[in-house]
Amino acid sequence: MLRLTVLVLSLATIPLTAKADVVGAVNEARLHDCHANPGTPPRLRENPRLNEAARRLSRGETLQDASKKAGYRSVTSASLQITNVPDDRDIERIVARQFCAQITDRNLREIGTYRRGPDVWLLVAAPFVPPTPMDRQAISRRVLELTNQARSHARRCGAEAFPAALPLAPASLALERAALEHSQDMANHGYMDHTGRDGTTPADRVTRAGYKWKSIGENLASGVMTPEDVVSGWVGSPHHCENLMSSRFTEMAVAYAVNPSSSGGIYWTQMFGTPP
Repeated sequence: MLRLTVLVLSLATIPLTAKADVVGAVNEARLHDCHANPGTPPRLRENPRLNEAARRLSRGETLQDASKKAGYRSVTSASLQITNVPDDRDIERIVARQFCAQITDRNLREIGTYRRGPDVWLLVAAPFVPPTPMDRQAISRRVLELTNQARSHARRCGAEAFPAALPLAPASLALERAALEHSQDMANHGYMDHTGRDGTTPADRVTRAGYKWKSIGENLASGVMTPEDVVSGWVGSPHHCENLMSSRFTEMAVAYAVNPSSSGGIYWTQMFGTPP
């Protein structure tokens, strides 16, 4: 899901210091002056589209509109506006003092800047970099591995306690086909729902795909890029967690589809089944 935050700081006069570029100043604060998060985050890369988005922010556009018009899609982004800054080097001190929590998120990779007189607009983002179709088999194996790791431990899913469950096996091509078709339909039409646009339920779709079953279940997600994040999200959601931990199921298939122009960007379908 796209998360957007905007922070504004207005300062009085600040002593003039030596000239430094804005991106370098933010990276110095991120890498050396901020100590809130353990480990060293990667340097932020300047992105021309984020520079354009920052310029649009200076004209009063919202963060979401500015990013969209600049052609930049992110998973997470934050905008910082600092006023009355006579020199770029002061930005390092200001950011380190006020905005460490925002700039040290390790998921952030790129930055855009725009300066007009003494006012500076900064935009930091975790870019939208979804997996490619070539990654499909490796990601499917990883989701199965992570799901089975979760099932190997007793846990609570909301109010209900679940014992550890046996590992799931990779499902047949029919169950994979049902998962992929639903992910593609959601991506193509920008929705996320267990009821398909044609009114079908998960049971209808797996039956149509040729999967023989006595139990069936489905988890959905959108906007997350990695197997780790998608499984973590399902484990943390009571109803999804119940499916994931259910001993009724013996097989699993997962599929994703990408559409950068859709609201979610990437859509995941995890199918659970038990053959007759």
